[in-house]
Amino acid sequence: MALPMTAREIMQAFARETGLTNPAVSPRRYLWTDAFAVCNFLELYRQSGNYEDLQLALQLVDQVHETLGKHHPESGKQGWLSGLPDEEAQRHPTLAGLRIGKQHNERQPDEPFDEQLEWERDGQYYHYLTKWMHALSRVALVTGRSVYQVWAMELAKTAHAAFVYAPAEGQPKRMFWKMSTDLSRPLVPSMGQHDPLDGLVTYLQLEAVATRFHDLPEKLHLDIEIDDLTVMCEGQRWVTQDALGIGGLLGDAGRLAQLIAIYGMTESRRLQGLLVDSNTSLQAFVAHHPLNLPAAYRLAFRELGLSIGLHAIDRMKKLLERYPENFDQPDRIHYRLESLQPYQPLQKEIETFWLEPSHREVNSWIEHADINNVMLATSLVPEGFLLIT
Repeated sequence: MALPMTAREIMQAFARETGLTNPAVSPRRYLWTDAFAVCNFLELYRQSGNYEDLQLALQLVDQVHETLGKHHPESGKQGWLSGLPDEEAQRHPTLAGLRIGKQHNERQPDEPFDEQLEWERDGQYYHYLTKWMHALSRVALVTGRSVYQVWAMELAKTAHAAFVYAPAEGQPKRMFWKMSTDLSRPLVPSMGQHDPLDGLVTYLQLEAVATRFHDLPEKLHLDIEIDDLTVMCEGQRWVTQDALGIGGLLGDAGRLAQLIAIYGMTESRRLQGLLVDSNTSLQAFVAHHPLNLPAAYRLAFRELGLSIGLHAIDRMKKLLERYPENFDQPDRIHYRLESLQPYQPLQKEIETFWLEPSHREVNSWIEHADINNVMLATSLVPEGFLLIT
């Protein structure tokens, strides 16, 4: 029987196979996967002190910007999405957003919409951009270099301006789910269920981390954007049966807990709501028994997203124990966290299942190997992704 893979082995293989460390391989960059990968390399660096791990994180950031900050090879266009000269664009690589990294170019204005094909076409996703903001902010804290925080906040400004809109004057604002590469038109106009929440928590995180740097331009602050998403999130419920979505809720709750405990933000009411909705979501998820299916009928990266989120529960409990005075109604939050305790064994169940070599031989794993491998590594060393301080 093969020994379980370590996070380091997974990430070294990922670096080779996607062209990060192997010059013979053309870079294969995908924004969501690479955001988690950056966090993984940062965590390996924190654990080992090996400077090569940090270098891989920084090298990956540069390669993502050089690849996804420029036009798709099939687009007929060249250069940076921002249209800036090369030297200036390198100083502001996120100013026009970043491509998803899909194999096929985006749908053109005169092409009919094809729901199935749209999944394989490029463009920009808001929830991918927020993951990259998070990764850049993590790099800024680890390196102490404010330029990465600037890039994260420039990206937040750009994404918010493009994706958030008012359907008509006086109507509540909404968000597009997918935009064209140049951010000029929506490719999928519906709104992702958790996009406003994910955006709000990410903006709050960026504002908090910005206090660690004293040389950030005033124009980068996100007060207006935070106000927009606060209104959009008011009164919303976030319940879902999707494993990845539940993991995202728990991860957002974990970030809020850190913002409350470490940065003194008054977000306890929102945290309580997220914990309630996470509990309801987990009840529904378990009732459907999706983890009883064979590997071929399961999507590993969605389950691993849940596994990563479940890691946040114990971390929230430790914050509450250490900083109870920073939380409103800490007893209620403690109760909500305890109610999630019965679901924590799912984390080890999911992780153990996908560490089994035979389960990684099915097509459903192989077809999404990059994202599956990276998120498996994140589940093994989750602090790099879950921590924001």
